[in-house]
Amino acid sequence: MSAANPRGLNYNLGVIFREESARGITHPFFASILNSFKIEAEAHGYDITFLNDRVGDEEVDFVEHCRRRGLDGACIVCMNFSNPQAGELARSGLPCVSIDYSYEGAACVMSDNAGGVRMLVDYAVSMGHQRIAFIHGQDNSEVTHTRITQFCEAMEAHGLKVPEGYLVEGNYDDSEVTGPLVEQLLSRKDRPTCILLPDDVSYICAQDAARRCELRVPADVSFAGYDGIRVTQLMNPKLTTIRQDGETMGREAAARLIRRIEQPDSTDAGSFTVPVQLIKGGTIGWCNEWSF
Repeated sequence: MSAANPRGLNYNLGVIFREESARGITHPFFASILNSFKIEAEAHGYDITFLNDRVGDEEVDFVEHCRRRGLDGACIVCMNFSNPQAGELARSGLPCVSIDYSYEGAACVMSDNAGGVRMLVDYAVSMGHQRIAFIHGQDNSEVTHTRITQFCEAMEAHGLKVPEGYLVEGNYDDSEVTGPLVEQLLSRKDRPTCILLPDDVSYICAQDAARRCELRVPADVSFAGYDGIRVTQLMNPKLTTIRQDGETMGREAAARLIRRIEQPDSTDAGSFTVPVQLIKGGTIGWCNEWSF
């Protein structure tokens, strides 16, 4: 430990990043988070190391990998949070921060998933929709559970029922799965007038599914996405969606992790929720239930 480095830090942060669509850092939302995390960390003099569960030919757990690399802290982003290794790392004593999942012992930065889904339901209802379906992502994450719960609660708050089959499990960023699910919903006799999609990318296949069913967007069926990526705001009509603030999430995650490293006695784990924004595009139209 030198006078120039009184805390004995290596100024290196680990990032565990796994997202199930296999798009990796090309995914617009997670790219925004990771880039912002990197910028904030570098501004404080830290390097970034991406971690996996192997060192050379040897399999190692995340705790051991962090120790071998001499990391000062770690950020856990978009993996299967039921993975016991992630929980072990959060409880290991190494300063950690997680994105969109709360671990005991780790700081957490959350997007307002409950608020985002509530905004979409409220807006759809304000446009006259009552038959609203929700295709959600994989039911193995806190994000998905929060969105499902809030969808059901928001519908109930408006006095609306969710018919059997209107709550459908899909995959995030997987058009091969989402497209057929949209087509199935639109083929029902009691088809929904509005469908909430798991993400923005899904709208591309949802639009194609509507065309195959000879339905127009938004005259015959309305859609909403989630994430707020740029490409769907360039389409015609522009997608109604929830814009998540990945830049703020990444910056806050890095700042909170570094504070936990450098000020361990005065920094709690805690959580921080980043607000979202409703983008009113042209894919949710006025609905006259009597015309359906």
